[in-house]
Amino acid sequence: MTQLSLIEDNDRSEHPIDVVERLASLRDWIFDRIETDEMSVSVSGRWAEYHVAFTWIEEVEALHVAAAFDLKVPERRRAEMLRLVSLVNEQLWIGHFDLWSSDSVVMFRHSLLLNDGLAPTQGQCAALMKASTDACERYYQAFQFVLWAGKSAREALDAVLFETEGEA
Repeated sequence: MTQLSLIEDNDRSEHPIDVVERLASLRDWIFDRIETDEMSVSVSGRWAEYHVAFTWIEEVEALHVAAAFDLKVPERRRAEMLRLVSLVNEQLWIGHFDLWSSDSVVMFRHSLLLNDGLAPTQGQCAALMKASTDACERYYQAFQFVLWAGKSAREALDAVLFETEGEA
């Protein structure tokens, strides 16, 4: 093995997606095991239905999560949506949003690296799910404001980050 080649063949006692599937069953999530290395989960949020895909990427030993919502971006709003994605990503500590070019949808993505044959825990898988849905919930309205209300990226982000104090 060279110094640049960090990944070795590692035997895992359990496939990482099996851990996610067991968690989904325990939490009564609606899910579909598409392939050995991929499964999708549907979760209802406050603002939308989120479609979360968990994918095991053997080449880099990573459990990847991608959360999308039904929000197609037309070409005329693409540049402003990309500005919003950039502004939102500056706010995030983990994961990031992308504008998926092939489907023109906004997607949150994050990965859990599991080198040397490590297996994910249910807690780590739950944290991946929570991080992805929390990010989608927090910023969904900003994406809507740019798309449907014609707001600028800055206006949309400022509107969703505005927090009121006290009671009326």
